[in-house]
Amino acid sequence: MHNPIDAPSAWVQRFLTCIPAGRVLDLACGGGRHARLLAAAGHAVLAVDRNAEALASMAGPGIDTACIDLENGIGAAELLQPGNFAGIVVTNYLHRPLLPLLFASLADGGVLIYETFAHGNGAFGKPSSPAFLLQPGELLVAAREAQVHVLAFEDGYRALPAPAMLQKLCAIKLRSAMPAALLRLPEEL
Repeated sequence: MHNPIDAPSAWVQRFLTCIPAGRVLDLACGGGRHARLLAAAGHAVLAVDRNAEALASMAGPGIDTACIDLENGIGAAELLQPGNFAGIVVTNYLHRPLLPLLFASLADGGVLIYETFAHGNGAFGKPSSPAFLLQPGELLVAAREAQVHVLAFEDGYRALPAPAMLQKLCAIKLRSAMPAALLRLPEEL
């Protein structure tokens, strides 16, 4: 679980403005650092985690919560419906069977912002099991299979706030008639 006072991920902050108006899913939200950030940006947020205590501490204006154990298939089918979300944010969580469902759950023009631990992270601490670490380029492969537009991808070492190996992706589900040149991109790109 994330500590509720943790600062939002710089990756999520960087691509937050790419998410169009609409409902946003903060999956495996922990203490709600990103749910609060998304709500403050004007999004209706659904914060999902299997930890009911963490969810109880963050419900409020603009944030609905749902206690769902996605890894055991309880509630996943109802939650991850095609075209359900304008944006999805996932950090520090990996359950591979959900990847195709996440991409499919984006509405046209919807944005997936994903950041989690990658191969080699065991040198710096937990997680260290390959079951919880992305293989090199794994998010990029999943995005290609889902036929979404990859706006940004990184795979490598992060020094701060603590050393880690991370993989990061920002992808956009394009409408068939929407050229990539018309996307709303952060100015620093």
